[in-house]
Amino acid sequence: MRLTTKGRYAVTAMLDLAFHSQIKPVTLTDIAARQTISLSYLEQLFARLRRAGMVKGVRGPGGGYKLCRKTSDINIADIIAAVNEPLDSTKCGGEANCQKDQACLTHDLWMGLSEQIRNYLKSISLADLLERDQVQEVAMRQHNDAQPIEIYRHHD
Repeated sequence: MRLTTKGRYAVTAMLDLAFHSQIKPVTLTDIAARQTISLSYLEQLFARLRRAGMVKGVRGPGGGYKLCRKTSDINIADIIAAVNEPLDSTKCGGEANCQKDQACLTHDLWMGLSEQIRNYLKSISLADLLERDQVQEVAMRQHNDAQPIEIYRHHD
C-alpha cells in the first residue's frame, strides 16, 4: 500500500489548520506557504474536506477556513477517506478478484494489513497529534519560516 500525496497533503493541511485556526480562520495561502503545497492543490483538497463536513469557509476580511468539529472528533483515516484516498493493500481493491476473478493466495493477508492500517489511523485524532511536542515545535518553526506567497491578479 502506498499513500499518495493527496492523502499526505490532506492530513498535513488539516493538522496545520487545527494548529493555526485556534485563534482565527486560516487562509489556504497561509497553509500553502507554511507547508509548501500548491495553492490550487489545496483548493481541490479543501473542496472535498468541506463536502465531508470537516472544514467550513469563513467569508470576509479575516476569513479563511476553520474546522467544523473538535480536533478530538477528526481522525486521520477520515481525513484520508474524505479526499478519496483508498487505504487498501490489496491488488484487487478488496474485491477478491485478484486472480482469475477469484481471491489470490495472499488476499486475506493483504486484507488484514489494510484493516490494521485503517484501525491505526482511526485511532489517531488531530487532537492526539497536536499534543505531541514535536508537532508543536515544527508548527512554530514553519510559522516563523513561512515566506508569503504572492498572488498575481490580471487587471483589465
